[in-house]
Amino acid sequence: MTTIYEKTAAALITLDVPFAMNTYLGELPDVYLVYQLISAPAQQHADDEESLRSFRVQVSIYSNSGLIDLPDVDGAMLAAGFQKGPMRELPYDRDTGHFGLALDFVTLMTSEEMSQPKEGAYS
Repeated sequence: MTTIYEKTAAALITLDVPFAMNTYLGELPDVYLVYQLISAPAQQHADDEESLRSFRVQVSIYSNSGLIDLPDVDGAMLAAGFQKGPMRELPYDRDTGHFGLALDFVTLMTSEEMSQPKEGAYS
């Protein structure tokens, strides 16, 4: 089964930047990514079964050196079939020294895509 988590992780792994789902555990690197599912409403039903679902995923970039020269998250996510959504700056974390930028991306997945086995999926 291809999940939104597998699809997102497959895009982010191409950046060669440490990343995690929801919370980065352990010692924080200078630059890292965290992603999470924001919403996933069903978009279409046929014959009393869901046939299409939209997903909004937030990818947050954290950096000790500010918000310049960041990894190309947009490029990785667009190449994986996502579309760009809103972005916003996150509050500076005084404890860790990280600046943050949250980027939202949206994608549609059919019920067939969500039910197909995916070999070698990143988890």
